[in-house]
Order: sequence, then structure tokens, then C-alpha cells
Amino acid sequence: MDDKKLVYMANQIGKAFAYQDDPTAVSSIAGHIRSFWDPRMRKSIFAHEESGGEGLEPRVLAAIRTLRTA
Repeated sequence: MDDKKLVYMANQIGKAFAYQDDPTAVSSIAGHIRSFWDPRMRKSIFAHEESGGEGLEPRVLAAIRTLRTA
């Protein structure tokens, strides 16, 4: 799956949690990605984040960084 599609999908997840405060939303986004994305997708989005994370919304970027350090 290409980076543009993953970024789009990750940002859509972020929008689903827009009503939550920042810490809760970041945790919810990370939990969703951890639970529902396969390892290849996570590996790709981590690589995208490492290269600057272009296009990722701030909360989504924070969630991905949280997952990488977990």
C-alpha cells in the first residue's frame, strides 16, 4: 500500500476522534492503528513518519510516534 493511501487512512482515523481532547485522541488513534492495521501497514507508516511524516495531522503523527516507542 502506498504512503498516500496510508496517510489518508490514518488521518481519517484521526477525524473519527476529533471530538476528544488531545491526549485521549492520541491514545485512541494509536489503539485503533495497533488493533486494526496489519504489521506491514504499521511498518510503512512508521517509515513514513521517520522520513518526516508529510501530510499526517498533528494528533495522528503523535499517535504514530507513541506506537513506535511502545
